[in-house]
Amino acid sequence: MTILVGVDPAHRSASALHLAAMLARSSGQDLLVAAVVPPAWPASAGGADAEWRGYTRDTANGALDHAAAVLGGQARAEYLLQEAPSARRGLVELAEQREASLIVVGSGVSGHPGRIALGSESDALLHASPIPVAIAPSGYRTEDDARIGRVTAAYRGTGASTGLVLGAAKVAAMLDAELRIASFAVVPRDSGTSGAGLDAELPIADAWAADIERHAAAVVSQVTELPDAPAVSGVAVGIGESWESALADIDWEPEEVLVVGSSTLGAIARVFLGSHAAKIVRHSPVPVVVVPHGRE
Repeated sequence: MTILVGVDPAHRSASALHLAAMLARSSGQDLLVAAVVPPAWPASAGGADAEWRGYTRDTANGALDHAAAVLGGQARAEYLLQEAPSARRGLVELAEQREASLIVVGSGVSGHPGRIALGSESDALLHASPIPVAIAPSGYRTEDDARIGRVTAAYRGTGASTGLVLGAAKVAAMLDAELRIASFAVVPRDSGTSGAGLDAELPIADAWAADIERHAAAVVSQVTELPDAPAVSGVAVGIGESWESALADIDWEPEEVLVVGSSTLGAIARVFLGSHAAKIVRHSPVPVVVVPHGRE
């Protein structure tokens, strides 16, 4: 199997490369590093096309050279140019051709350090990809020998999210990493329809957290019955006045990834982020793997 890494010729960044290298070391997979360039115009366009095509290819090759310098000998990697009308289409087509297990991309250029911003291309990719997409926070870095130490699965207390946890458990076992289950709730300080505000909402949130922990305990029992069950580090519930504070309410490790399931409202076998999942992605302090609905 292969992990596909998309690099942006216009904005060189090492974040996706560091994440991809850690995933490759942990899983024993090879990397395929690709820069997508636009296809040639019709021959009638004349010399302008040749000049533009040369420029885009030179820029893309520069990005691939930069990727090779960043990766060094951290992982076995192949580097190539892929022609396509858009980065989204090029990466999806290449993933299907090479039967990739995962697509890795970086945060959008507007991302704050340590957080994920979905640019137009990454957002389009999340709506089109038939396989999981991993997104590295802006400025993400790892040590050269770093491996995934913990996989945290975002749990909503539904049947679909139970399947996601069980799938994440199998991945954690394959990576020899721990599994954690996490849920998040936002209780704004000015919430409450009767004007009671936060004081009235917090008991409801606490009851929800207790209910989630009971449901998650049943899922943990299912995980322990798997043939190759990973170690389970527990269940974490984050509650805050914002999504940022809710995710910051639990601890995170340097070599950790958060696995989030896509919305059941999305296209079949495609990634589609619901409103809550999108907020979790944008405020996660660790890399996020978004999994299409119905896929382990």
